[in-house]
Amino acid sequence: MPVAQSELVFSQRAKYFASNLVLRALIGGLKLIPYRWRVPSMGWILRMLAPLVGFHKRVRRNLEYTRPDLSNAEVNRLCHEVADNVGRTLAELYAGKPFWARANAADISGPGLAALKRAQAEGRPVILVTGHFGNYDAARSKLVQMGFDMGSLYRRMANPYFNEHYVKAISATGKPMFEQGKRGMVEMVRHLKAGGNIAIVADMHAMGGTYLPFFGRPALTSTVPAELALKYNATFIPIYGIRRENGMDFDVVVAEEIAHSDPVTMTQAVCDDLEQRIRAHMGQWFWLHRRWKPMHDTPHPDYPER
Repeated sequence: MPVAQSELVFSQRAKYFASNLVLRALIGGLKLIPYRWRVPSMGWILRMLAPLVGFHKRVRRNLEYTRPDLSNAEVNRLCHEVADNVGRTLAELYAGKPFWARANAADISGPGLAALKRAQAEGRPVILVTGHFGNYDAARSKLVQMGFDMGSLYRRMANPYFNEHYVKAISATGKPMFEQGKRGMVEMVRHLKAGGNIAIVADMHAMGGTYLPFFGRPALTSTVPAELALKYNATFIPIYGIRRENGMDFDVVVAEEIAHSDPVTMTQAVCDDLEQRIRAHMGQWFWLHRRWKPMHDTPHPDYPER
């Protein structure tokens, strides 16, 4: 977990402060460009920066660990696609009204949409789980504009200076926002008890979680979202904001509701559904995350000869 600003040594504070200035200047400068050019421009910038800041190295390592069947050409292509999607997503999170309009225009479909609307009519809480895939905020923005009472759980960024700016940007899409931690959990539970909806990005390495298969490899995964759904009788549904081929628009897909059983079974269903979506759009997942820690030099069970 990120530490408080007061716990950072001087060199760390200086590093974070400098990087915050650079990022905010970049984002501020990009806002001077019309939205239809700004988003692809940020994608291009991240593609150029990715090999210099180590993104490609992380993506390659993750793909080698989970998809050793891919050719070098396919891995190279994915390195660029991942960086492009990250850049576009960053530009969109800070865009405000132009992004909200794109999200509002997105088609929404999927077998879970009926369950979501039914829960809304009954005043039953809903926990929507997603991943760092496509633009995860497009789905939340769409639902907010459809009249759903959407709260969101977020993870504080390591850079305390940029985190303040980031939270302000994502809060503009919809409130309330709950920071991961004891206080945020209390506020989120209160929201659920009142029949509210929560969106949780649930594909990060989670200390204290359970190792579950993800792309055939053990990934430490939080079962807390499923535990909350069981405890507060919340409808439990995966949801995604999938980027279209034009790079600017989205399809919001509400997956089938996950039946209540036990936390591990329900969480594995989330992992399986997300993996299925990623395999269909490999370049749209944030492969630069350290999702599998620690990594072990063992043959992949699906590709034992590689």
